[in-house]
Amino acid sequence: MSRSIKWMIAGALFCVMSTVFAQSYPIRPIRVIVPYPAGGGADFVARIYAKSLSDSLGQQFAVDNRGGANGNVGSELATKAPPDGYTLLVTASTNLTINPGLYQKMPFDVQRGLAPISILAIQPTILVVHPTLPAATVKELVALAKARPGQLNFGSAGAGSSAHLAAELFKMVAGVNIVHVPYKGTGPATTDLMGGQIPLMFNNLPPSLGLVKAGRLRALAVTGEKRSPAVPQLPTMVEAGYPGVVMTLWNALFAPAGTPSEILGKLHAEVLKAANSSEVRDRLSAEGTEALTTSPAELAANMKSETARWAKVIKAANIVLE
Repeated sequence: MSRSIKWMIAGALFCVMSTVFAQSYPIRPIRVIVPYPAGGGADFVARIYAKSLSDSLGQQFAVDNRGGANGNVGSELATKAPPDGYTLLVTASTNLTINPGLYQKMPFDVQRGLAPISILAIQPTILVVHPTLPAATVKELVALAKARPGQLNFGSAGAGSSAHLAAELFKMVAGVNIVHVPYKGTGPATTDLMGGQIPLMFNNLPPSLGLVKAGRLRALAVTGEKRSPAVPQLPTMVEAGYPGVVMTLWNALFAPAGTPSEILGKLHAEVLKAANSSEVRDRLSAEGTEALTTSPAELAANMKSETARWAKVIKAANIVLE
C-alpha cells in the first residue's frame, strides 16, 4: 500500500473519529471561565447560559471566576487550555476590543488564541446624572458643560473601563471639556454619583436601572444603536443629536483556538436554542440585557472592527495602562 493511500485512509479515519467525538460530546462537565469576579455582567450572563446548556446537553457547565487585569488573566488561561471543548470562555467586549489598545503588551493573542462561537447578550451604557444637575436632556448637559469648561467631573469604574471610554467618546463628539475621576469599580463611582460628589457618569445599564426608577439618578440617554426595551422612554445618543456616541457592550462565548469545528458547531446550535428560549430571554431582560446571537464569523468581524474603533479613541484620549 502506497504512503499516499495510507495518509488518505488516516485522514478519513480522523474525520470519522472527530464526527463521532462531536456527536458524543460532552461526556463530562465543562468549565466556563469568566475572567471577572462573581456578580458582574459577564458572570450574570454566563450563569444563565450555563444552566440552559447544562439542561440541554446533560452535563454541568460550571462557571469558574478568574478575575484580574480587566479580564486578561482569565482569558489568557482559556487560550492555554486543551482545545477539546471542555474549557470555554464567556467574556466581555471590553476585554477583547478595548484592552488591546490599552495595554502596551497583551498576554495572549486576541485574534488567534480564541475560537469565536457566538455573542450571547448585549447592553448599552446609560448616561446618568445627579438629580440636582440642571440638565434634563443631553443637549442641556452639553450646553452646561460648555458654559463651565473643566468644571464638571464624570466618574467611571477605572481608567480604560467602558464607562470611561464612553465618556471620552462623548467628549470628542460633543466638543466638551469634562474631567475624568476614576474609581476602583462601578459601585464606588455610583455611590459618589448618588451622593453628589460627582455630577454625571456613563454606566452599565443593569446597575443603574433601579436607581433611575427610584429617582435617585436621572437618566438622559442610552448609547445603543436602538432604544433599550428596559427603558424604552429614553432616547439613544443618536436621537439626542450625537450620532457618533454609540457603544454597545456584549458578552460572548469562545473556546480555545484549535477546538474541533464539530464541537464548535454543536455549541453554537445549543446557544441559538438557549437564546430563543423564554426563560433565558426573560431573565436577561429583567436586568436590562438583551439576548443576541451571531455566527462565529460575525463575532470575529465585530471584534476586529471594534478593536480598531476603540484604539482611535484610546489614542486620542492618551490612555495607557501598564
